[in-house]
Amino acid sequence: MARGAEARADDEMSDDQPGSNVVPLREGDSAGMMQRKAEGGFSFHFTFDLPKLPGVMAVQTWTHQQMINGALIAAVVLMAAFIVYREKFSPAAAAGGHDEATTGLIRPNVKTGFNPTVEQPAVGTGAFIDPLASVIGNVSVGARVYVAPFASIRGDEGQPIVIGEGSNVQDGVVLHALETFDGSEPVEKNLVTVDGKKFAVYVGKNVSMAHQSQVHGPAAVGDNTFVGMQALVFKAVVGKNVVIEPGAKVIGVTIPEGRYVTAGSVVTSQAAADALPKITPEYAFATLNNGVLEVNHSFADAYLGVATGEKPAASSHGAGGSSSAGTSSSESSSASHGAASTSSSGH
Repeated sequence: MARGAEARADDEMSDDQPGSNVVPLREGDSAGMMQRKAEGGFSFHFTFDLPKLPGVMAVQTWTHQQMINGALIAAVVLMAAFIVYREKFSPAAAAGGHDEATTGLIRPNVKTGFNPTVEQPAVGTGAFIDPLASVIGNVSVGARVYVAPFASIRGDEGQPIVIGEGSNVQDGVVLHALETFDGSEPVEKNLVTVDGKKFAVYVGKNVSMAHQSQVHGPAAVGDNTFVGMQALVFKAVVGKNVVIEPGAKVIGVTIPEGRYVTAGSVVTSQAAADALPKITPEYAFATLNNGVLEVNHSFADAYLGVATGEKPAASSHGAGGSSSAGTSSSESSSASHGAASTSSSGH
């Protein structure tokens, strides 16, 4: 019995005193204590004592330490309030319900003399904008559009810019436009009209804009058209089901539906545009856009799935119900010559 009592007494003493292998390096009633173990190494002990602060009305009488304590308490409260606000009340990072990982560098434009309004880009359901792409101002990105790294879509000078459902904007592509406002007055010559509405740049559905190509407004590109690598469309209207081969330049003209522009060529007169060859089944790139759309629809689905943690939708050849870029004019639905128009047809 005596031995048991003695063991209990030893246990009680060990709770309050360092063991025989611990050497206190600092004693006292401090907030922190460091101890060195006899066999090597250190142990740290921290305590935090939050004294009751005097009343707020008596803040002028607070000691230096009390002011520090008060500041710490205020900082903790503000941090907690910010976390609650961010989690519960903060608006979504971008339009379309996507988070920052799926929307890239999306931001509003700045107000200027040639752009009197400040607009935030709108992103459609199922669209994916790479984090290294830039989308600014009055821009509408349609559903299931894929915007690749280093693409630049700027609705901060000429606006609005519209990209139709299922289209793709590949690496290094630039969409921009001449100013569409002078103060509060629209600059009509820098606008195109599509279905009765005016745009700085209009890109239809299931359009492919290949690497480093440019569509500079005033300009419109019809549905199911392929704009090749490093090609340029400026002050021009391009019809549906057109192929603009790599390096070609289309300036100040209207390209009829179902035609192709050969690589490296420069089309600057309407006579040359009207004389462009029609796409036939024998044309080498008659179905080029179908494959490009399939790849980029898959990119939009898969990258968005990775970013959101959702399983991507199944993608099939020609997804989105697009017709071939090479549909000949006899096979395509009839449409008026130049479905869109621009009031400035010159250079």
